[in-house]
Amino acid sequence: MTTFGKFSRWLLMPAIAGFVFFAPHEKAWESRFVKPNKQGTLDYAPDEKGNIIPDFSRVGYHFGDKAIPTVPVVKEVSPSGTGDDQSRIQAAIDEVSARKPDAGGFRGAVLLKKGTYKIAQNIRITKSGVVLRGEGNTAEGTRLIALSDKQVSLIQVEGEGQVNEERGTRTRITDKYVPVGAFVFQVQNASRFKKGDRIIVLRPGTQNWIHDLKMDQIEDRGGTRQWEPRSYDLRYERTIVKIERNKITVDNPMVIALDEQYGGGEIYRYSFDGRITECGVENLYCESVYASDTAENHAWNAIAFAKVENGWVRQVTSRYFGNSGVTLRKDTRNVSVLDSYCFDAKSIITGSRRYSFNNDGQLNLFVNCHATEGRHDFVTGAVVCGPNVFVHCTAKNTHADIGPHHRWASGTLYDNIVTDGEINVQDRGNWGSGHGWAGVTQVLWNCTVKRAAIQNPWVSGKNYCIGLQGEKYDGRLKGRPDAEWEGQNRPGIQPASLYDAQLAARRKQR
Repeated sequence: MTTFGKFSRWLLMPAIAGFVFFAPHEKAWESRFVKPNKQGTLDYAPDEKGNIIPDFSRVGYHFGDKAIPTVPVVKEVSPSGTGDDQSRIQAAIDEVSARKPDAGGFRGAVLLKKGTYKIAQNIRITKSGVVLRGEGNTAEGTRLIALSDKQVSLIQVEGEGQVNEERGTRTRITDKYVPVGAFVFQVQNASRFKKGDRIIVLRPGTQNWIHDLKMDQIEDRGGTRQWEPRSYDLRYERTIVKIERNKITVDNPMVIALDEQYGGGEIYRYSFDGRITECGVENLYCESVYASDTAENHAWNAIAFAKVENGWVRQVTSRYFGNSGVTLRKDTRNVSVLDSYCFDAKSIITGSRRYSFNNDGQLNLFVNCHATEGRHDFVTGAVVCGPNVFVHCTAKNTHADIGPHHRWASGTLYDNIVTDGEINVQDRGNWGSGHGWAGVTQVLWNCTVKRAAIQNPWVSGKNYCIGLQGEKYDGRLKGRPDAEWEGQNRPGIQPASLYDAQLAARRKQR
């Protein structure tokens, strides 16, 4: 606990079925938006359009429905003690990658025995079913030292290809308005689909939406880009679980409303043949060499996932990297990042650096992750589609803010985040090249901060700040609408963790 400063012990206790004990002087209270019921599940209060706080529980490895396995070791590597261990580790990974997958899709784990390994550039996993495992995430365990003088990712887990629309399957959603939190909508022609189909729910960017959001009016400071419709087509990956005539039910809720006046929505079936699955990185200590506290010519990310589905990172410590401990790139989904640490970043303190735990994918989960000396410690990038969750995480000695960083992320839960800095969801205006509104359906639940600016966009949805401990401030730009604030500096909210309570409620209903 001393690593993270003087945070109260009870604040960092893990939730039990969505509820935790709170200090004796606190009086329990419930949100008007989500509250427990007598059946042990949750009730949601809709607004005048039917929007609710969505269910965030269907994220992470196999949607949280399957435990992360301990994959059998099929290859062991010991430190050479001489110099560059990269080729030996890569050869072991390649050997395991050539094995035939078992019935669960696993080829096996490569075990790096305890000791120090020097890596000249990086290590790559490019096949499904491969796990890289160490024997401890401290300097006395399995220690990987990144020697590169380039901004590489030490461990790169990456598939190939892209989402491909299946021709002839596109059909319009016919509802005039599909609210946030909905799993069901009507389509023009459901005969093209069947239960189990993977679909994209497309919410198009339109010029009238951008105009009403005032993102074609960003103050120009030189190089500022006004938003353009083609850059704001939002593509949500979903699976059909039920079809009744032209009514379709999907496996995860809408995290932005589909509004006819702003283009409504469409669906189509898709494939993604090159994406890899069932890959993990676990129980390692990763460290980058560096020349100074502001060094730029060294390893940038400890671990990067790209084009991966149903994978994980757990019990990994990273130190001295320029950007992140773990970054999940676009087209990465259903990845769990658990019990991991990103300490003591080394870089100049400015843009595109020190994003300790960065998520650009969807349906991803970060639990019990901790950072020091970061800028954007728990963060999403541009046009990130949810749901995504950060829960039971801490940040210390922060140099910027936590939250959606820029350009309209949708559907992120920040749950029991404890930071000595800020969490912001706001109109960022002309920062960067014209970030503008950072996000919608961003939910802060029982977080502790120095201060926070949580605002609602002019149109197209709401953000929520519930049970926040800390100061409220106006943010960068004045006159923006407040988000839905409730219970500021009022301890004792129940459930103490929204994610844990939603997951427990869903499991109870199965």
